[in-house]
Amino acid sequence: MNRTPELRQEHDPAHPGLIERVFQVRRPELEVVGWSWLYIFSILSSYYVMRPIREQMGVSGGIENLPWLFTATLVAMILLNVPFGYLVKRLPRVRFIPITYRFFTANILLFALALHLASQEQAVWIGRFFFVWLSVFNLFVVSIFWQTIVDVFTSEQGKRLFGLIAAGATIGAIVGSAATALLARAVPTWGLLLGAAALLEIAVFSARRLSRVSDKLAHKPLAQSGEQAIGGSTFAGLLHVVRSPYLLHVSLFFLLFSITSTFLYFEQVNVAKQAFPDRGAQTAFFATVDLAVNVLTLFIQLFLTGRVVRLFGVGLALASLPLLSIAGFAVLVYAPTIVSIVAFQVLRRAGNFGIARPTREILFTVLPREDRYKSKSVIDTVVYRLGDQAGAWSYALVGFLQWGAAALPIVAIPISVLWLINAIWLGRRQEELAANVPAAPPLPSRDAKVATVS
Repeated sequence: MNRTPELRQEHDPAHPGLIERVFQVRRPELEVVGWSWLYIFSILSSYYVMRPIREQMGVSGGIENLPWLFTATLVAMILLNVPFGYLVKRLPRVRFIPITYRFFTANILLFALALHLASQEQAVWIGRFFFVWLSVFNLFVVSIFWQTIVDVFTSEQGKRLFGLIAAGATIGAIVGSAATALLARAVPTWGLLLGAAALLEIAVFSARRLSRVSDKLAHKPLAQSGEQAIGGSTFAGLLHVVRSPYLLHVSLFFLLFSITSTFLYFEQVNVAKQAFPDRGAQTAFFATVDLAVNVLTLFIQLFLTGRVVRLFGVGLALASLPLLSIAGFAVLVYAPTIVSIVAFQVLRRAGNFGIARPTREILFTVLPREDRYKSKSVIDTVVYRLGDQAGAWSYALVGFLQWGAAALPIVAIPISVLWLINAIWLGRRQEELAANVPAAPPLPSRDAKVATVS
């Protein structure tokens, strides 16, 4: 009995430990955050092993073909959302997540086999299919991860923890891009793909563990458990996006972000093709850029994201990326050099992954559970790729009209201003909706159970 006061005092929330002070994570949340880390680490490691391969294949296939590849990606996204919506309707997340991920794993193995057997001419066409496939893979597997996360954590927890959880993605991206940068010249492409497939299987295991420990700790009702199907309509995601002003504004945020990202992506690809004629050098260049982005992102996520969101609010945190984009595109109008393009790309992507991405996921924590999966999937994939389409064909139009290198940055500036206004509105609306969501019961503490027994 005498130990009870000591235990309660030792783990009193009013006296947080080192981990809580530095990373703002509370002791009962550690296991859930840990499995979240391994889950997203595995996904991003797998993707970043393959990403430089995609970039090199996109360049070798000809930059003039990229708009068509983006169009094919959009079509694939639309088609894939239908069976995914059906899985979400009929199966609990502990079943539809492994099914979806193992579908992609099988695809990776097929690409590895095809590249191993293909001639040089056949490899170009395989590369085009791989470009489209990986663009679909990236958005789908990451979207499913965040669908789970916004279903597990509340808006308040998201402000504290989403940056920390996203750091797991960044560490995975660093490991994946560093491995590819080191091995690209020595290991065949099909060998790298086998490693990516193994990493994705680790993600399946982590997703199952996360679902179970999160339901147990949060004491969710059976209807909200990861063991229960969500139900509803297969097409509810699209219908809800069209009917909800809030979801329409979230879609606009994704659309404008995607358009401006595509503008910058084409600038980077064009510069890389001119500066690095060798395929291995191109792959290594893209991997090096990814590595620089992720090192900077990791610092932001570990030490700044949670504090920035809690101090300045969701709106200003979202607005940081449009503000950076306005400044960056203004620089490119006058100095479209490889140094300025790479610097802008690194800062913008680090700002997105470090601040904007974790913050925009908070937008979904105030939605009904069905929208967290179905509507979020539509926005993360179809709407995002619609932005790619607008950006890609705008690039093609500028080339056709021969407007010059400064045309796209000039167009991107007013788009970024509109994006800034949209971000501020979304932040205010999210705070209003969060205030009306009933407070979740606190996570049970293992230490509290020990104190009670004592």
